[in-house]
Amino acid sequence: MQQGPPMERDATADTQRTGQSETGRQLINLTVFGATGGIGGHVVRQALDAGHKVTAVVRDPARFGVSHPALEVATVAGLTDPEVLRPLLEGSDAAISGVGPRGRKDGPVASTTTRGILRAMEASGVRRFVAVSAVPVGPVPDGESFLNRRIVLPLISAIARDVYVDLAEMEDEIRRSTTQWTIVRPPRLVNKPLTGEYRTVVGGNVPRGYTISRADVADAMLAVLDDPATIGQVVGVAY
Repeated sequence: MQQGPPMERDATADTQRTGQSETGRQLINLTVFGATGGIGGHVVRQALDAGHKVTAVVRDPARFGVSHPALEVATVAGLTDPEVLRPLLEGSDAAISGVGPRGRKDGPVASTTTRGILRAMEASGVRRFVAVSAVPVGPVPDGESFLNRRIVLPLISAIARDVYVDLAEMEDEIRRSTTQWTIVRPPRLVNKPLTGEYRTVVGGNVPRGYTISRADVADAMLAVLDDPATIGQVVGVAY
């Protein structure tokens, strides 16, 4: 993915973290919500590999097996109380959320937890926020295949309707926030290694995009942090 210019930082931010990683991305203090999830875990590992300082927010530390000198693990009972989350954002330059429902029976996880995260960000003064959503939440892009347009997307949307209603409510919450937000929308997620080779569309979904690995979604979420053109935008990502 082509990189944009470094994201702007507050002059009062921790000056010890300035500079750039080997990938050319600016080094930052990053808070990651949903760090034990499939995408969140990759975000934590990739951010640490890039030289960032990371606060990983988890509910069950037994499910989180990462250790690193630049990593702080914060255990919370839930992600809905802004007062609990606010201290975890102090000193951070940005936050990434990989939170989402693991299945149709999980209830409105994304919208309720994101609401708490956004309130905590507003209270702590952290502005930059990147969250993961999903392709079926957005409109069908121009150039979409007949298979996706007429069969795959309508079928998935019908089967997992509650999941996508929850994600749509989450996106609405994010748009109403005061954050400098970016929403990343992938198609079907697969467990494959990081490639760094995928398509992106700023402002919509990727046409004829059927899958992408969780590792590459994490890479895309970290990449948009550096790109001011993605602030206030949905970014589609797919192979």
